[in-house]
Amino acid sequence: MTSVRVEDVTKDYALGRTTVPALRGVSIAIEPGELVTVAGPSGSGKSTLLNLIGCLDHPTRGRVLIGDRDVATLGDDALSDLRAEKIGFIFQTFNLIPVLSAIENVEFPLLVGRPGRKRTTGTRERARTALAEVGLADFARHRPDELSGGQRQRVAIARALVTDPVIVLADEPTANLDSATGDAIVGLMEEINRRDGTTFIFSTHDPRIMARAQRVVRLADGRIAA
Repeated sequence: MTSVRVEDVTKDYALGRTTVPALRGVSIAIEPGELVTVAGPSGSGKSTLLNLIGCLDHPTRGRVLIGDRDVATLGDDALSDLRAEKIGFIFQTFNLIPVLSAIENVEFPLLVGRPGRKRTTGTRERARTALAEVGLADFARHRPDELSGGQRQRVAIARALVTDPVIVLADEPTANLDSATGDAIVGLMEEINRRDGTTFIFSTHDPRIMARAQRVVRLADGRIAA
């Protein structure tokens, strides 16, 4: 099982001659199988924190550990492998590839990252199974512009889960959805969390998601709020 540790992390961004602090000494521990919400207003540092946990960025100071691995000590190939094998991403803007069908979008993470990967019967079947898991078996050949917002988010969830990650990071996953669709999407992720023990870490300022999380970590101005 894989835990997440964020230890006294600071993240600064350079904006011209100005340094803008996004995170200021944040520490969190997330145990395997938790469903945690990182809550706070826009600009509080939620997305920055998820990007650091997802190994998409490096802290300015402090440490991020996935399991017992300090991600700052890993080279590019090792980071790519860690992301591919352990971490799934769900983005508020879906980030689907418009020219690919739903099943091709879901299959994509199985084909990228290392030279020599190519489509096989196995990768296509894994993508088909993941689409069926989110209720979209009949929409495999549809492209993103032929799907509703809720269906596109379900494709994004299937894409995040197709690699069997132990941690799924969801950045404002209901931000572009109506209330009923957003509730259904969160319910699906709760079900997967209960059934498979997958760790889910949401960033949100949606009070409905906060109410359904096992634990809420609140950020304000880049710090853990009391």
